[in-house]
Amino acid sequence: MADEISPEDPFPRRRVQVKDAEMAYVEAGEGDPIVFLHGNPTSSYLWRNVIPHVQHLGRCLAPDLIGMGRSDKLPDAGPGTYSFATHAAYLEEFLVAVGATERVTLVLHDWGSGLGFDWAARHPDAVRGIAFTEAIVTPVTWDDWPADARNIFQLMRGPQGEAAVLDKNVFVERILPASVARGLTPEAHDRYREPFAQREDRWPTLEWPRQLPIEGHPAEVVQVVERYAGWLAGSDVPKLFIDAEPGSILVGRQREFVRSWPALTEVPVTGSHFVPEDSPHEIGRAVADWLPTLPS
Repeated sequence: MADEISPEDPFPRRRVQVKDAEMAYVEAGEGDPIVFLHGNPTSSYLWRNVIPHVQHLGRCLAPDLIGMGRSDKLPDAGPGTYSFATHAAYLEEFLVAVGATERVTLVLHDWGSGLGFDWAARHPDAVRGIAFTEAIVTPVTWDDWPADARNIFQLMRGPQGEAAVLDKNVFVERILPASVARGLTPEAHDRYREPFAQREDRWPTLEWPRQLPIEGHPAEVVQVVERYAGWLAGSDVPKLFIDAEPGSILVGRQREFVRSWPALTEVPVTGSHFVPEDSPHEIGRAVADWLPTLPS
């Protein structure tokens, strides 16, 4: 089954049964799997201008995380429904369902990085390489967080978060466009709005900021991030760091931590937080140049 495509998006969406729901995804090309994982509040649409650069080099797969994009919503959503653990479980089953469990290359952004890093750390023998940008690489403090975003993220993590995100759709309407340096086209903004038209559908966009490993909370996510951060710092799996300038969350102490990792290639691009919107072709070319260097 395929969804209709949009004028800016050349890829139809397929659907696959995952646990008790269906997940939508892009598939293009043949060969070893190259898995593209988006974050909050985006979808596989984020990768629409990156995939064409690499689809001749492998089987590109870009899922919409559960409850996001054109994937199904979970029933009776509320606090905790879209936890990191829930997303990780659905991603795990998705990769099994589409047969992407060996010789996997991961291309990651935002919370897609947390999910991808976690999967790689738990399946190290299945991973050929990891490319990432604006990623969650270590637990942080509020001092590490961008100063201009601190107040809104603190608000979302507190009791006023539901009014801001569920009632006002603040992540989609304000944070997303403000974090794209070149601005979103009307078409792109509408595509990102589409999954969150109804109040009850917006729970994923609230849960993700509440899952950020900041100042030791939530403890279960901090433990996951500490575990994969330790693995990344010691693993010889090839890594492509797409360093956004000026960037947003992968700066300062976090950036220097990444630069200490073994088997790291660094490529600079221009971008704020949603780098695949700002510099998709530069990312695509960087990944396409790096992929042939991976072990066969």
